[in-house]
Amino acid sequence: MSRHTIRGGVAGRVDHDERMNIQEIVDEVVSGTPAVDWSVKIGDQASHQPERRLRTASVGKLLLLIETARRIEDGRLDPAEPLARDPALAVADSGLWQHLSVPALPVADLAVLVAAVSDNFATNVLLGRIGLRPLTGLAAELGLRETALLDFVRRKRTSAHPPTLSWGTAAELAAVMSGLARGTIVSPAVSARVDAWLATGVDLSMVASAFDLDPLAHADGDLRNKTGTDDGVRADVGHIGLFPYAVLANWDPGDGDRTAEVMSGMRAIGRAMAA
Repeated sequence: MSRHTIRGGVAGRVDHDERMNIQEIVDEVVSGTPAVDWSVKIGDQASHQPERRLRTASVGKLLLLIETARRIEDGRLDPAEPLARDPALAVADSGLWQHLSVPALPVADLAVLVAAVSDNFATNVLLGRIGLRPLTGLAAELGLRETALLDFVRRKRTSAHPPTLSWGTAAELAAVMSGLARGTIVSPAVSARVDAWLATGVDLSMVASAFDLDPLAHADGDLRNKTGTDDGVRADVGHIGLFPYAVLANWDPGDGDRTAEVMSGMRAIGRAMAA
Protein backbone atom coordinates (compact mmCIF):
# COMPACT_ATOMS: atom_id res chain seq x y z
CA MET A 1 0.00 0.00 0.00
CA SER A 2 1.42 3.40 -0.86
CA ARG A 3 1.66 6.10 1.74
CA HIS A 4 -0.38 8.28 -0.57
CA THR A 5 -3.19 5.74 -0.57
CA ILE A 6 -3.32 5.67 3.22
CA ARG A 7 -3.23 9.42 3.55
CA GLY A 8 -5.94 9.85 0.99
CA GLY A 9 -8.26 7.70 3.02
CA VAL A 10 -9.09 5.52 0.04
CA ALA A 11 -8.19 2.13 1.47
CA GLY A 12 -10.84 0.49 -0.68
CA ARG A 13 -8.73 1.09 -3.78
CA VAL A 14 -5.90 -1.23 -2.78
CA ASP A 15 -5.92 -4.72 -4.17
CA HIS A 16 -6.23 -8.04 -2.36
CA ASP A 17 -2.47 -8.72 -2.28
CA GLU A 18 -1.72 -5.37 -0.63
CA ARG A 19 -4.36 -5.99 2.05
CA MET A 20 -2.88 -9.42 2.67
CA ASN A 21 0.60 -7.92 3.15
CA ILE A 22 -0.54 -5.85 6.11
CA GLN A 23 -2.51 -8.74 7.58
CA GLU A 24 0.50 -11.01 7.17
CA ILE A 25 2.69 -8.56 9.07
CA VAL A 26 0.13 -8.35 11.88
CA ASP A 27 -0.03 -12.15 11.99
CA GLU A 28 3.76 -12.40 12.09
CA VAL A 29 4.01 -9.86 14.90
CA VAL A 30 1.38 -11.68 16.95
CA SER A 31 2.85 -15.14 16.38
CA GLY A 32 6.34 -13.84 17.18
CA THR A 33 5.29 -12.47 20.56
CA PRO A 34 3.43 -15.34 22.24
CA ALA A 35 3.68 -13.78 25.71
CA VAL A 36 1.88 -10.62 24.54
CA ASP A 37 -1.86 -10.02 24.17
CA TRP A 38 -2.73 -7.94 21.12
CA SER A 39 -5.82 -6.13 19.87
CA VAL A 40 -5.33 -4.66 16.41
CA LYS A 41 -7.53 -2.89 13.87
CA ILE A 42 -5.98 -1.32 10.76
CA GLY A 43 -8.78 0.28 8.77
CA ASP A 44 -10.65 -2.50 6.98
CA GLN A 45 -7.42 -4.17 5.93
CA ALA A 46 -6.00 -6.02 8.93
CA SER A 47 -7.00 -7.05 12.41
CA HIS A 48 -6.29 -9.36 15.31
CA GLN A 49 -8.87 -9.86 18.03
CA PRO A 50 -10.15 -6.30 17.52
CA GLU A 51 -12.92 -6.83 20.11
CA ARG A 52 -10.51 -7.89 22.86
CA ARG A 53 -10.47 -5.41 25.73
CA LEU A 54 -6.99 -4.49 26.93
CA ARG A 55 -5.48 -1.93 29.24
CA THR A 56 -4.74 1.24 27.28
CA ALA A 57 -3.03 3.56 29.81
CA SER A 58 -3.22 7.18 28.61
CA VAL A 59 -5.24 6.42 25.47
CA GLY A 60 -8.35 6.77 27.64
CA LYS A 61 -7.57 10.47 27.95
CA LEU A 62 -9.15 10.81 24.51
CA LEU A 63 -12.56 10.72 26.21
CA LEU A 64 -11.55 13.58 28.49
CA LEU A 65 -10.45 15.62 25.48
CA ILE A 66 -13.69 14.92 23.62
CA GLU A 67 -15.87 15.89 26.60
CA THR A 68 -13.80 19.03 27.18
CA ALA A 69 -14.21 20.03 23.54
CA ARG A 70 -17.96 19.35 23.67
CA ARG A 71 -18.41 21.58 26.70
CA ILE A 72 -16.39 24.35 25.12
CA GLU A 73 -18.43 24.16 21.92
CA ASP A 74 -21.82 24.14 23.67
CA GLY A 75 -20.85 26.96 26.03
CA ARG A 76 -20.78 25.04 29.31
CA LEU A 77 -17.04 25.52 29.65
CA ASP A 78 -14.99 28.63 28.99
CA PRO A 79 -11.73 27.67 27.27
CA ALA A 80 -10.06 30.59 29.05
CA GLU A 81 -11.19 29.49 32.53
CA PRO A 82 -8.07 29.15 34.68
CA LEU A 83 -7.62 25.93 36.61
CA ALA A 84 -5.17 25.86 39.51
CA ARG A 85 -2.43 23.28 39.91
CA ASP A 86 -3.70 21.40 42.96
CA PRO A 87 -0.81 19.61 44.75
CA ALA A 88 -3.21 16.84 45.77
CA LEU A 89 -3.61 15.94 42.09
CA ALA A 90 0.10 15.98 41.27
CA VAL A 91 1.53 12.95 39.48
CA ALA A 92 5.02 12.72 38.05
CA ASP A 93 6.05 10.73 34.98
CA SER A 94 4.65 12.14 31.73
CA GLY A 95 4.03 15.84 31.38
CA LEU A 96 5.48 19.32 31.43
CA TRP A 97 3.33 21.22 33.92
CA GLN A 98 5.19 19.67 36.85
CA HIS A 99 8.33 21.39 35.54
CA LEU A 100 6.76 24.80 34.94
CA SER A 101 6.36 27.65 37.42
CA VAL A 102 2.91 28.82 36.31
CA PRO A 103 0.37 27.89 39.06
CA ALA A 104 -2.75 27.93 36.87
CA LEU A 105 -3.54 27.44 33.19
CA PRO A 106 -6.63 27.93 31.01
CA VAL A 107 -8.77 24.90 30.21
CA ALA A 108 -7.74 24.96 26.55
CA ASP A 109 -4.06 25.01 27.42
CA LEU A 110 -4.48 22.02 29.73
CA ALA A 111 -6.14 20.14 26.89
CA VAL A 112 -3.13 20.87 24.69
CA LEU A 113 -0.78 19.54 27.39
CA VAL A 114 -2.84 16.36 27.64
CA ALA A 115 -2.84 15.86 23.89
CA ALA A 116 0.76 16.89 23.28
CA VAL A 117 2.66 15.16 26.09
CA SER A 118 -0.05 13.15 27.89
CA ASP A 119 0.48 15.45 30.88
CA ASN A 120 -0.66 13.60 34.01
CA PHE A 121 -0.94 16.68 36.23
CA ALA A 122 -2.97 18.51 33.57
CA THR A 123 -5.12 15.40 33.10
CA ASN A 124 -6.01 15.20 36.77
CA VAL A 125 -6.79 18.91 37.09
CA LEU A 126 -8.94 18.89 33.95
CA LEU A 127 -10.64 15.68 35.05
CA GLY A 128 -11.33 17.27 38.42
CA ARG A 129 -13.20 20.03 36.59
CA ILE A 130 -15.11 17.73 34.21
CA GLY A 131 -15.67 14.67 36.40
CA LEU A 132 -15.59 10.97 35.61
CA ARG A 133 -19.36 10.41 35.41
CA PRO A 134 -19.84 12.56 32.27
CA LEU A 135 -17.18 10.50 30.55
CA THR A 136 -19.20 7.35 31.21
CA GLY A 137 -22.19 9.03 29.58
CA LEU A 138 -20.08 10.17 26.65
CA ALA A 139 -18.76 6.67 26.05
CA ALA A 140 -22.31 5.33 25.99
CA GLU A 141 -23.37 8.04 23.52
CA LEU A 142 -20.47 7.10 21.26
CA GLY A 143 -21.46 3.44 21.38
CA LEU A 144 -18.36 2.42 23.33
CA ARG A 145 -19.09 -0.63 25.45
CA GLU A 146 -15.55 -1.73 26.25
CA THR A 147 -13.66 1.57 26.18
CA ALA A 148 -13.46 3.89 29.19
CA LEU A 149 -11.35 6.25 31.24
CA LEU A 150 -11.82 4.68 34.65
CA ASP A 151 -9.96 6.89 37.08
CA PHE A 152 -7.57 9.72 37.79
CA VAL A 153 -3.88 9.11 37.19
CA ARG A 154 -2.43 7.86 40.49
CA ARG A 155 1.04 7.53 41.97
CA LYS A 156 0.05 4.15 43.38
CA ARG A 157 -2.95 2.06 42.44
CA THR A 158 -4.42 -0.09 45.22
CA SER A 159 -7.33 -2.51 45.55
CA ALA A 160 -9.50 0.47 46.52
CA HIS A 161 -9.08 1.97 43.04
CA PRO A 162 -10.15 0.87 39.57
CA PRO A 163 -7.71 -1.75 38.32
CA THR A 164 -6.25 0.44 35.58
CA LEU A 165 -6.40 4.01 34.26
CA SER A 166 -8.26 3.04 31.10
CA TRP A 167 -9.12 0.14 28.87
CA GLY A 168 -10.52 -0.35 25.40
CA THR A 169 -10.63 -2.41 22.23
CA ALA A 170 -8.88 -1.77 18.96
CA ALA A 171 -12.20 -1.88 17.10
CA GLU A 172 -13.79 0.82 19.26
CA LEU A 173 -10.72 3.03 19.38
CA ALA A 174 -10.19 2.84 15.63
CA ALA A 175 -13.83 3.87 15.24
CA VAL A 176 -13.25 6.88 17.49
CA MET A 177 -10.24 7.95 15.45
CA SER A 178 -12.20 7.45 12.23
CA GLY A 179 -14.99 9.61 13.65
CA LEU A 180 -12.55 12.37 14.56
CA ALA A 181 -11.10 12.29 11.05
CA ARG A 182 -14.56 12.46 9.48
CA GLY A 183 -15.97 15.02 11.87
CA THR A 184 -18.65 12.74 13.34
CA ILE A 185 -17.55 12.54 16.98
CA VAL A 186 -20.30 14.61 18.69
CA SER A 187 -20.17 17.29 15.96
CA PRO A 188 -17.82 18.59 13.26
CA ALA A 189 -16.72 21.43 15.57
CA VAL A 190 -15.96 19.10 18.47
CA SER A 191 -14.11 16.68 16.22
CA ALA A 192 -12.06 19.49 14.69
CA ARG A 193 -11.11 20.88 18.09
CA VAL A 194 -9.94 17.51 19.39
CA ASP A 195 -8.12 16.82 16.14
CA ALA A 196 -6.28 20.15 16.45
CA TRP A 197 -5.21 19.27 19.98
CA LEU A 198 -3.98 15.84 18.85
CA ALA A 199 -1.95 17.49 16.09
CA THR A 200 0.46 18.66 18.81
CA GLY A 201 1.23 15.10 19.99
CA VAL A 202 4.94 14.37 20.27
CA ASP A 203 4.96 10.59 20.80
CA LEU A 204 5.65 9.06 17.41
CA SER A 205 7.66 6.19 18.88
CA MET A 206 5.28 3.31 18.12
CA VAL A 207 3.17 2.65 15.00
CA ALA A 208 3.51 6.29 13.91
CA SER A 209 7.31 6.04 13.81
CA ALA A 210 7.06 4.64 10.29
CA PHE A 211 5.99 7.92 8.76
CA ASP A 212 9.29 9.70 9.49
CA LEU A 213 7.63 12.86 10.75
CA ASP A 214 9.16 15.48 13.00
CA PRO A 215 7.67 14.64 16.42
CA LEU A 216 7.90 18.29 17.43
CA ALA A 217 6.40 19.81 14.28
CA HIS A 218 3.90 17.81 12.25
CA ALA A 219 0.67 19.69 12.94
CA ASP A 220 0.33 20.65 9.27
CA GLY A 221 0.36 17.00 8.21
CA ASP A 222 -2.40 14.40 8.28
CA LEU A 223 -1.25 12.18 11.16
CA ARG A 224 -3.10 12.36 14.47
CA ASN A 225 -2.50 9.90 17.29
CA LYS A 226 -2.66 9.24 21.02
CA THR A 227 -0.43 6.76 22.78
CA GLY A 228 -0.51 4.99 26.11
CA THR A 229 2.44 3.64 28.09
CA ASP A 230 2.54 1.80 31.40
CA ASP A 231 4.17 -1.28 32.85
CA GLY A 232 3.04 -4.05 30.53
CA VAL A 233 1.14 -1.67 28.24
CA ARG A 234 1.88 -0.08 24.90
CA ALA A 235 -0.93 1.41 22.80
CA ASP A 236 -1.06 3.66 19.75
CA VAL A 237 -4.32 4.78 18.14
CA GLY A 238 -4.65 7.31 15.38
CA HIS A 239 -5.58 8.22 11.86
CA ILE A 240 -3.63 9.16 8.75
CA GLY A 241 -5.97 11.23 6.68
CA LEU A 242 -9.20 9.25 6.84
CA PHE A 243 -7.44 5.95 7.53
CA PRO A 244 -7.80 4.86 11.19
CA TYR A 245 -5.70 2.43 13.18
CA ALA A 246 -5.44 1.06 16.71
CA VAL A 247 -2.70 -1.23 17.97
CA LEU A 248 -2.86 -2.33 21.61
CA ALA A 249 -0.42 -4.63 23.42
CA ASN A 250 -0.48 -5.97 26.99
CA TRP A 251 1.82 -8.34 28.82
CA ASP A 252 2.55 -9.39 32.39
CA PRO A 253 5.65 -7.49 33.57
CA GLY A 254 6.18 -10.21 36.15
CA ASP A 255 6.99 -12.64 33.35
CA GLY A 256 9.72 -10.43 31.91
CA ASP A 257 10.10 -7.16 30.05
CA ARG A 258 8.54 -7.40 26.59
CA THR A 259 8.97 -3.73 25.71
CA ALA A 260 11.60 -4.19 23.01
CA GLU A 261 9.72 -6.90 21.13
CA VAL A 262 6.40 -5.06 21.41
CA MET A 263 7.88 -1.79 20.15
CA SER A 264 9.56 -3.65 17.31
CA GLY A 265 6.25 -5.26 16.39
CA MET A 266 4.35 -1.98 16.48
CA ARG A 267 6.93 -0.34 14.26
CA ALA A 268 6.75 -3.25 11.83
CA ILE A 269 2.99 -2.77 11.58
CA GLY A 270 3.55 0.93 10.96
CA ARG A 271 6.05 0.20 8.19
CA ALA A 272 3.53 -2.12 6.54
CA MET A 273 0.98 0.69 6.63
CA ALA A 274 3.45 3.19 5.18
CA ALA A 275 4.96 0.93 2.50
